[in-house]
Amino acid sequence: MNDVLTINEVGPRDGLQNQRVAVSCDDKLRLIQALVDAGLRAIEATSFVSPKAVPQMADADELFVRLPEPDRVAYSALVPNVRGLQRAQACQVREIAVVLSATETMNQRNINMSLDQATEVCIQTVRGAIEAGIRAKAYVAVAFECPFEGAVSPDRVLALTRAMFAAGAAEVVIADTIGAAAPRAVSSLMRHATAEFGAARLSAHLHDTRGFALANAWAAIEAGIRKFDTSLGGLGGCPFAPGAAGNLATEDLVQLAAQSGLSTGIDMAALRSAIALAQTLTQRPLGGRITAWLGIQDTYRARTGQ
Repeated sequence: MNDVLTINEVGPRDGLQNQRVAVSCDDKLRLIQALVDAGLRAIEATSFVSPKAVPQMADADELFVRLPEPDRVAYSALVPNVRGLQRAQACQVREIAVVLSATETMNQRNINMSLDQATEVCIQTVRGAIEAGIRAKAYVAVAFECPFEGAVSPDRVLALTRAMFAAGAAEVVIADTIGAAAPRAVSSLMRHATAEFGAARLSAHLHDTRGFALANAWAAIEAGIRKFDTSLGGLGGCPFAPGAAGNLATEDLVQLAAQSGLSTGIDMAALRSAIALAQTLTQRPLGGRITAWLGIQDTYRARTGQ
């Protein structure tokens, strides 16, 4: 069994995009540097979307060309279409991601396109990236449950995954966008996906809306998945999921890996410093499931000197 987990930190993009407090470009760079210092070597830095639609990402062009240590870190950016790809290309982005929702209604509500139209846009964007020498990956969003249509057929998710690989995507990320999945469903879908496409080309993106993100991560690990999106402090959330608690917290997966004999290459103390910075920048408390326990350990060590 491969004992290394690859963590793609999505806090700077997915985590910040819906925050009410505006975070400056300089502060985003401070946060990204803190993540690099903690050992993160794959980071989703921003998205080249309409500044009117997502004001927090309005500085994407400035941010990307200033990212620290680009030769050590695999930075990626989300692009919604060919226009976004052109902006990314001008900033010398090496890896882009497209997002394809698995249901008709989610695409209509989110981007005002049909599922077929959205699929075609993603195919065109992936192919355009490949022609430009840019690595492309594709997300299949709401892969387990849609906030409008309910449970999503695994066959549809596999078909969309197949279409993205056929277009040339190097990787497909199966996403529990609203945090509605449970471990049995994750295990079943991931086992089918790894059997058809191979685990090395797949990744998982999980949300913690119902408190299942870490259990779902373990189900994916047992199915062979070794690549995960996470967000420091659980930063993030989905606007279509009322009460969404955010993404799978980076620190939770790092701790799970450490106690399960799996390596992430991430230093927990440095990661916690990055989380503290994120709390200051977003002006809100952050922390995954492991946060309270880590705090107790801090108190014990301070009291006993151990």
